[in-house]
Amino acid sequence: MKIVILGGVAAGAKAAAKARRMLPDAEINLYTDDTHISYSACGLPYYIEGNFEDYRQLLVRSLEDFEEKNVHIHLRNRAAKILPAAKQVLIEDLDHQKAFLVDYDKLIIATGARPIIPKIKNFDLTNVFTVRKIEDGIAIRKKAEISKKVVIIGGGYIGIELLEAFVKQKLQVTLIEYSSQIMNVFDEDMANLIKEQLLSISDGRFNIITSELVTEFSGDMNGVSSVKTGSGKEFETDFVVICAGAKPNIELAVDAGIAIGETGAIRVNDRMETSLQDIYACGDCVEENLLVSDTKIWLPLGSNANKEGRVAAINACGGNEKFAGVLGSAVTRCLMFTMSMTGLTEKKAEVLGYEPVSVTVTKNDKVGYMPDVNNITLKLVADKRTGQLLGGQAIGSGDADKRINTLTSALLAKMTVKEFFNNDITYAPPYSPTIDPLLNAAQILMSKVNES
Repeated sequence: MKIVILGGVAAGAKAAAKARRMLPDAEINLYTDDTHISYSACGLPYYIEGNFEDYRQLLVRSLEDFEEKNVHIHLRNRAAKILPAAKQVLIEDLDHQKAFLVDYDKLIIATGARPIIPKIKNFDLTNVFTVRKIEDGIAIRKKAEISKKVVIIGGGYIGIELLEAFVKQKLQVTLIEYSSQIMNVFDEDMANLIKEQLLSISDGRFNIITSELVTEFSGDMNGVSSVKTGSGKEFETDFVVICAGAKPNIELAVDAGIAIGETGAIRVNDRMETSLQDIYACGDCVEENLLVSDTKIWLPLGSNANKEGRVAAINACGGNEKFAGVLGSAVTRCLMFTMSMTGLTEKKAEVLGYEPVSVTVTKNDKVGYMPDVNNITLKLVADKRTGQLLGGQAIGSGDADKRINTLTSALLAKMTVKEFFNNDITYAPPYSPTIDPLLNAAQILMSKVNES
């Protein structure tokens, strides 16, 4: 059995490791244009922040680890073309400037995603960075250590995480977001609360600017020196990090005739099979099923990629495993302020044809007399007609994420608000008020749904 894997990091590396355990005698080759095989890309902002000194702590498995298991890793080798009829892949060796064909019995595509680069004049100036690979993190951290000012373009998860990183590096930070709100995955009311809360603790160290389009970089042979927006504003800077989103790497799949889904990522079934026989796909290049609404979503997260890589490998090796989908769960933090969510936002639920109702409460995360008590703001969303819980968002300096983690199980079970209100959530003063904020919200939400 010849198994070829295209791409590493989370999904591809996981697929390679699982395939070897499934088939000890299979010939397994993994090709990636990267310089490392298996690492935590999600950890890059925390390396940049200075939480640890050695970037190698981000590495999950080394080249040597795989070779010991007789899994052949080919770094700096890019897949140029898939030939499904011949069951071959054309590979380009980037270091030796040569190309060659490799045969496969089963092919696993794990080509990931890449940063979106907006149309900005003079984008090719030096000291303009994106965040995707180990080398990006190393270069950004080195530049941050000798700089005083930075501009971040984009207010999503990575932009918010880098805001914390640079503030802790004692830089003056300007974050510019094109849309009217940062953290676009949240409902507008929650996103506005996030911005207000962060700015309230700024102390002049950073600024968050929304509804501004960056149009031009200015600088010279020493690199970028300022950022200009469409409204005429200009911000001096020593370097820029672009975090304007990402898009799946689907070009290989498209060229091979593999079907692309409605989200723009590769379409797969619950066995991670593509539309072509013996070709599987996993990780940031594929779309997932959103379990709450049974609709498609593209959610490039390392947790999803690992699960999908495992399932792709099992089925490529002759097993029978399914990946049902995701709930859209996510979490991040910025300056001790947590932002977490799962399921549908109120806005998304309305687009999908539900009749959403919601409730937002702000409560203590534990009993008020505890010394480490903090507030959290929690929003629950349900369908008015059926009472089904659809999603939740939680933000604050307290334990917001554990409320969302509790809610995920309710969404997976398709509980109604009433059913969830009967949940027996643990209580002790250091962990929760006598009535948990989740249950407070559910009780209020019950009055807004038609459930009897």
